[in-house]
Amino acid sequence: MRMYEWARREIEIAKNIERVDNQEDEWDYGCACYDSALKAFKSLCEDNHSGMSIAFTKNILNRLIDGKCLTPIEDTSDVWEYSYTKDLDGTKVYQNNRMSSLFKEIDKDNNIKYTDNDYVICTDVKNNTCWHDFKANNLVYEKYPITMPYLPHNKPYKVYTEDFYYLHPNAIGEFDHKAYLYMITPEGKQENIDRYFTETKDGFIEISKEQYMQRKEETFNEKH
Repeated sequence: MRMYEWARREIEIAKNIERVDNQEDEWDYGCACYDSALKAFKSLCEDNHSGMSIAFTKNILNRLIDGKCLTPIEDTSDVWEYSYTKDLDGTKVYQNNRMSSLFKEIDKDNNIKYTDNDYVICTDVKNNTCWHDFKANNLVYEKYPITMPYLPHNKPYKVYTEDFYYLHPNAIGEFDHKAYLYMITPEGKQENIDRYFTETKDGFIEISKEQYMQRKEETFNEKH
């Protein structure tokens, strides 16, 4: 249990720092999380894992914590539950009962599309802010659609973006120009996207890179 004793001391050090840096009602929650982690670690130690087996167990545990399935999902009727129908086109949406982030959409022509809320994450190249973005999802789905059987990656596709407010009398609103520059795949490979959009009264429409860069330059010159 040498590893457990090491972990126990590390947990105590971390909890003592929590107590110093926070009010009592704040550090109670943090200390409880440390204690919970120590319980899980003790259980692993008691199972006498080797270096290889504990790494394998860690991967399993991480996927469960992230809500990811452990074996591929097949498109069978027993794994889908009706969620809602889209008002605009009557597309029916079903949620997967093995992985809550996974959905199936069936349109009026019986075309099927699978989506995963955790498939893509956006990152702003200027400040590294992260969020989910519907258009970024679709840009990734164009190249890497979800197919069945489905076993999600451990990491999402990361789409890097930038935006700006076009200083022009006909501009629609704040941050009405958006660029989807490149993505990092779950395997760590960088791939260019180079897609550019502007907001109109009817929603976002795609424009050329040249248009986007010209308007970005105009905005920069106007500000300076």
